[in-house]
Order: sequence, then C-alpha cells, then structure tokens
Amino acid sequence: MRFMTIQILDKSKFSCYNEFMVLSKKRARKVIEEIIALYPDAKPSLDFRNHFELVCAVLLSAQTTDAAVNKATPGLFAAFPTPQAMAAAEVKDIEPYISRLGLYRNKAKFLKDCAQQLMERHNGIVPQTREELEALAGVGRKTANVVLSVGFGIPAFAVDTHVGRICKHHDIVKKSATPLETEKRVMEVLPPELWLPAHQAMIYFGREVCHPKNPECEKFPQLYEFD
Repeated sequence: MRFMTIQILDKSKFSCYNEFMVLSKKRARKVIEEIIALYPDAKPSLDFRNHFELVCAVLLSAQTTDAAVNKATPGLFAAFPTPQAMAAAEVKDIEPYISRLGLYRNKAKFLKDCAQQLMERHNGIVPQTREELEALAGVGRKTANVVLSVGFGIPAFAVDTHVGRICKHHDIVKKSATPLETEKRVMEVLPPELWLPAHQAMIYFGREVCHPKNPECEKFPQLYEFD
C-alpha cells in the first residue's frame, strides 16, 4: 500500500500570499478598533504648548524617540519661544539645544528655515492646510497630518513607522504598501472621528506590543477573531 504525504504549507513563505492578502474593510476596522480599545486614553506623547511648538516637536521627532525630543524642547523653546525668535537665530545657536537628537544639524537648519517661512508667508501663524504646512522646511505629509489632527482638530491620519508596521503585520494593507497607501486605506476603513484615536493607539501598540522583531500581538486574540 502506498501512502501520500501531505505537507502543510507555511503561507508566510510565499510572497504572493503576503503581498496581496489583505483584510476586508469590515475586518480591518475591527482590528483597528480593538487596538483603540486597548489604549482608550492614548494621548500625544510629545510635549508642546502651542501650534509652533507642535510643529517643531514633530519635526524633531524624525528618527528620534519622543522621550528624547521632550528632554530637548524645554531648553529650545525657552531660548526661542516664537517663530520670530527662531527665525532670527543662527543655526549654530540652535544646534546645542538639540545636539543629542539624531540628524540634529539638519534639524537645526529646518527649524530656522521653517520659522523664517512662517514669518514671511503667514505672519508667524501656523497654517491650517496640508498644502501650506508641507511647503514649510522639514515638514512632510506625516508631520502635516499630526499638526492638523492634534493641533487643530482637523481630521487627518498620520502614518509613522509604528502605524505602517502594524497595518502590514495585521494585513490591513499589503506588505509593500507605501505610507500614502496606508493612510488612504485606513481613512477608507474608519470614520473620520476615529482617525486620531487610531493613530495614537497604534503608536503605543507599536511601542509595547507589535515590535519590529518578535511582535507579541498574539497575546491579544481579539485581534484575530472575526464573525
């Protein structure tokens, strides 16, 4: 008698499976809502007192932890409390306040240039449109979306490394999705009032659970339970 050997395939080894297998909108929304439920009181972890400080803090947070930024900004904002003061400063005078942050030389120049542009184009007032924000030095789409949503309460969804990683790991988007594709997908899945709670909850979930290596998401079976 001949026996047939049946091999169970590991789907994760097949790029075609990983690339195109994404959850339905209903299931994707459930995953994100479960993450929001884990962090119902999630708040922005960057310290700021006004829109200008928020722009500066988010700009400084690129490739740097929020905790490190929060250590640097009190001294920075004490020395340069307004766009006018920052614009008048020399780059070399800004650098010492942020020298412990990654890419601090580039960021010091961005801070000065951004402040100058705020003064020249907007009378020192942070604008409330994505187009105007992204036209500022050092401000990309993610930073603009954070300023819009956190600073002005305007619905927007910011995609950082945590958000992108979580969405790919949980098949909310395909593995090759760009930040813009991820942003659009989440905005399609969730109503606008959940965009900011989702962003903030995902940041904490990414830090504490869905790590780049050895993610611990399976500790939360509700993320994998669907009707």
